[in-house]
Amino acid sequence: MNNKKNIIVASILTIISIIYTLLVKYIDVETIGPNNSSVGFSKINGWFSNLIGSNMTMYKISEIFGYMILLLILIYGCIGLYQLIKRKSLFKVDKEIIKLGLFYVLMLIVYIVFEKIEINYRPVLIDGELEASFPSSHTILALCTCFSSLITSKKYFNKKYIKKINLITIILACLVLLFRIISGVHWISDIIGGIIISLTLISYYQLIYFYKKD
Repeated sequence: MNNKKNIIVASILTIISIIYTLLVKYIDVETIGPNNSSVGFSKINGWFSNLIGSNMTMYKISEIFGYMILLLILIYGCIGLYQLIKRKSLFKVDKEIIKLGLFYVLMLIVYIVFEKIEINYRPVLIDGELEASFPSSHTILALCTCFSSLITSKKYFNKKYIKKINLITIILACLVLLFRIISGVHWISDIIGGIIISLTLISYYQLIYFYKKD
């Protein structure tokens, strides 16, 4: 896609993310959460939560897969650090690594924003405490890291292994998403929100990564 199409896609997805977040915050809000916490989309969320229940073993497994995703971020970070030390200048580090680093910073900013602006609380208490639940940060971490790696990996991994590495990355992202859903530690609207926001962030990464001066 050219710059104009990438900008249009990113803009549309941004609008969708904002609208969806507002809908979750203000539509069909009922006190169905722990400690009478308020939850948007309460009917569908309550129905799905009752259907799935909660399983803390699945929750812990999803955490492990999340740590494995973080290892991929660490690998790219080490590549960037190696280049910085060897080339002795940030401006000599590969542009692809710089862009990836900026994308990771964007992910972190989104995470911090939603930690401060509480949309929903989890359907279960974690260590006896209410925790912010929207959007699913593990979903964002998994999908964004996976898709950004699929775009970037071909430059930094051996062609002999690149398909296997990408397949493992995709499987890990799917496992994080799957176990996050069946663990019951998120409302289904949190997972959907995580997917929508992930697509939005990925669209910005594509815009930055493939940007060409006219």
